[in-house]
Amino acid sequence: MRGMFAWLRPLALVLAAATLFMLALSGPLVRFDVLSYRTGLTLFRWSFYVAIATGVIAVLALAIPSVRVRGAAWPVLALIVSLVALYPPLAFQSRARSHPPINDITTDTQDPPRYMTTTRAYPGADMARQQRAAYPDIMPVMLPMPPPQAFAKAVSAAEAMGWEVVGRDAAAGTIEAVDSTKWFGFKDDIAIRVRAADAGSPNLSRVDVRSKSRVGRGDLGTNAQRIRAYVERLK
Repeated sequence: MRGMFAWLRPLALVLAAATLFMLALSGPLVRFDVLSYRTGLTLFRWSFYVAIATGVIAVLALAIPSVRVRGAAWPVLALIVSLVALYPPLAFQSRARSHPPINDITTDTQDPPRYMTTTRAYPGADMARQQRAAYPDIMPVMLPMPPPQAFAKAVSAAEAMGWEVVGRDAAAGTIEAVDSTKWFGFKDDIAIRVRAADAGSPNLSRVDVRSKSRVGRGDLGTNAQRIRAYVERLK
């Protein structure tokens, strides 16, 4: 009877290790194409439930005197791991809820920049409406210089962002680049368009940017954040 619940201690530790394993590998396995992005996200999501189970088992092990007397180090360690492991999935869900389920953001919703190496049609008016409501600050950039000079500056800024520039056409004023998200390595496509602000201002250029995710419905605000960072670098 005394050792009936002794299995709680090792179980808490095993679950803690499983939680860390699921959390730590969910991103890299997707980034290196071992898992599909859906499977990786499922693994990431389930790490949350395993972390909860770990915490419950650890608390039970600490609450039962006959188990606690055998040693509290394992359950305490498992409890700490479970609490730490809860943060990434909770933060992910919080960001998902605080951003609209859209993944194609642009500084020009009426005439979005087009991609050079791929065909990605802009979703249309509903996407534009949601973007304006969520990200009213996403606007074109005006640079006080002729388009050729602005184009060179736009290319340099894209390279400085660490993006892979996969296409550039100075005559058309178009640039295409690819960026990857930090954890899962999701590929996002970026289109940049540089042109004169208007016919009467040859020394004023307008730069428009578009950033679109290749997978998923929402982007947790990643594309808008990327455009903001690029605009700041341009300025």
